[in-house]
Amino acid sequence: MTTPQGALLVGSVNFDDAEKTMRVAAEMLGERLRRVPDGEVGKRFHWIMFQPDVLGQADGIERVGDEPIPFPAGLDARPLRIAEGADAAAIELPPLGYAEAAIESYAVFSRLRDGGVLPEGVRFQVSLPTPLAVISSFFSGEDRTEIEPVYTAAMLRELDRILAGIPHEDLAVQWDVASEMGIIERAAGYGRVMDAWWPGDPFDGLVSRLAALVDAVPADVEVGVHLCYGDAGEKHFVEPQDAGNLVRYANAVVAAASRPLTWLHLPVPIERDDAAYFEALAALTPVGELYLGLVHREDGVEGAERRIAAASRFVEEFGVATECGIGRAPAGSTEGILRTHAEVAAAW
Repeated sequence: MTTPQGALLVGSVNFDDAEKTMRVAAEMLGERLRRVPDGEVGKRFHWIMFQPDVLGQADGIERVGDEPIPFPAGLDARPLRIAEGADAAAIELPPLGYAEAAIESYAVFSRLRDGGVLPEGVRFQVSLPTPLAVISSFFSGEDRTEIEPVYTAAMLRELDRILAGIPHEDLAVQWDVASEMGIIERAAGYGRVMDAWWPGDPFDGLVSRLAALVDAVPADVEVGVHLCYGDAGEKHFVEPQDAGNLVRYANAVVAAASRPLTWLHLPVPIERDDAAYFEALAALTPVGELYLGLVHREDGVEGAERRIAAASRFVEEFGVATECGIGRAPAGSTEGILRTHAEVAAAW
């Protein structure tokens, strides 16, 4: 059986602050990590759910409904719409919050590295949602088409601020790609989203959008793609039949992008330790680093090793990760999840 090389922390970690995330990650995973995230603490804990509160501040964007829809952490989950009579192209969105958080956490990263807590050579990982995730989740109908270039430009401004505020040799950017997989799989709700937004097969449009985001990251900055089936309540929005659509989409994005992917992350459902799930990996276009999200808190090392053995039949080199971030995992489970990474993977 292959011994996986290295580990990837996909993004969120169930700790209260960035410093604890980085310290514990360094202590438990050490040389298995090439990148360290800040754990997506604070308002990013629930991924994109803070974005409606941000976008709702813009002139020309309204919340749908008269009363807030309460969401954990004091967020308002009401969707959004373009106000009647507003010109979407003229809407000025406020800063989205990602650059501010990244630059603040990078200061922690730098201090810990200077103090010897983090090793030289490890990079600071910033995870960003694709614009499509926010647009498809919170807008509807023709508003999606009108707001897409506006929100995409705002996200690219966030990226530019990150690139300006963090030395490129220290930076790694990951694009979190969940809604796209829902659309490709035509999961419940996603098919109707696309029928109303993009007539016909949306696959080529999904490829070109993600490839453009990959290419927006300069060549001297690492870039990764995390493909995802969601983790609301630690459940997928659809259970994939196998890794075929993941491989198809990843291969198309790699072919369309002008720069190479530094790493690619693919999820592995907990119940899949059979050859049928992994067989498509034999056709995966090589990338710099491949990580398989086969670590699950429920079955620890034993389960991870079963899935490693199955994957090893079709791909020789890969590292390990969880399927998604572990920020929503039960309190007290984080160290055990990290320990599983360490026990099944070798150092780089």
